[in-house]
Amino acid sequence: MTHERESKLDSSASGAGRATPLSSRRDNTARGAGQAADDTNPKDYKKMYEQALQTNEKLKTRLEDSRKELARIQARLERATQKQGKISESKSNVMETQKREKHVLEKKISEMEDELKVKTELKSENQRLKDENGALIRVISKLSK
Repeated sequence: MTHERESKLDSSASGAGRATPLSSRRDNTARGAGQAADDTNPKDYKKMYEQALQTNEKLKTRLEDSRKELARIQARLERATQKQGKISESKSNVMETQKREKHVLEKKISEMEDELKVKTELKSENQRLKDENGALIRVISKLSK
């Protein structure tokens, strides 16, 4: 294998002015590609530029649509947040009202318990006075006999 390489190198070195079939093919391909590139390059660049413009327009449209959708979603979120705030505010108001009512009821219960104690004391004092009155009536009746 190295022997084949050496012989190819030797033949190309000795025949520097002469083209080998392999090297001439390479040169033709390179020249053909260069000519084809020169001929089609402006057209390809123009196509590529037009495609890039179309792609940019599509992307701009998608970006604008995305921005509009984002704005709609943000508006919905804001409305939901406000609604949630109102709901929590009304719940807070309801809870505050319930707390006030509970406090009022507890105060009434306390007052009624106090009145019940006073009533019990008055009943017992009334009973004592009745007993005392009965005793006085008996004493007066004994004295009047």
